[in-house]
Amino acid sequence: MIATIKQDNNTYKIDLTAPLDISIPLRGDAQNVNAWGLQHPTITPHTDGSFIGKVSEGAAINFNDITFNPHAHGTHTECVGHITEEFHSINQSLDGFFYLAELISVTPQLIDDDWVVSKHILELALGDKKPLALVIRTMPNDRTKLSRQYFGTNPPYLLEEAVQFLVDIGVEHLLIDLPSVDKEQDGGHLLSHKTFWDFNGQLRKKATITELIFVPDGINDGAYLLNLQVAAFENDASPSRPVLHKILEE
Repeated sequence: MIATIKQDNNTYKIDLTAPLDISIPLRGDAQNVNAWGLQHPTITPHTDGSFIGKVSEGAAINFNDITFNPHAHGTHTECVGHITEEFHSINQSLDGFFYLAELISVTPQLIDDDWVVSKHILELALGDKKPLALVIRTMPNDRTKLSRQYFGTNPPYLLEEAVQFLVDIGVEHLLIDLPSVDKEQDGGHLLSHKTFWDFNGQLRKKATITELIFVPDGINDGAYLLNLQVAAFENDASPSRPVLHKILEE
């Protein structure tokens, strides 16, 4: 199926027949991706007295309880409510689901003991492009990201200057294959989160950050239509399933 969309006086043809899922699925065991030192998620049959919610145990249905934390256990999309005293829900903040997006691959640079993505790195990768949504794949890139245990590893992160650059060029939806846009242990400063949402100014209530995505090597850098799907949770963050669609050349 080919769809046609119009944005900024431009018309784009989109291939809807080959969606490119860049989310990490949730699984109920220790092989699930994990951050922040939490126990792995669980998916277990609900029990109530003699009832066990599993067909193989004699029940008529499979009826599982699921325990997880969206920030730690997989691809999730968060809103400004992640860092504010006032409650803001991702379910209310994200009121659109299709965006023109640019996918870039970047190699973090070593500064002191940290691997970071700087403004200069983003400038080189983006050139004169000013996408509404930006998908960042960090290098090196391999499938161990699907089950990586990030806690205590000081993963790469975005410098405050890099995030300010993205805000300045109009990026409203930022997607990245790291557990956080900020340093793992930063004393609670959260400089990149606060910069992206303009925490000390006019809050960018419609802007979102999606973390812990995975973009396979077979997906080329370039322009796509992003379908940013979130579960309808009244929470600062929700599990999400970002999907890319190729933009066809005329």
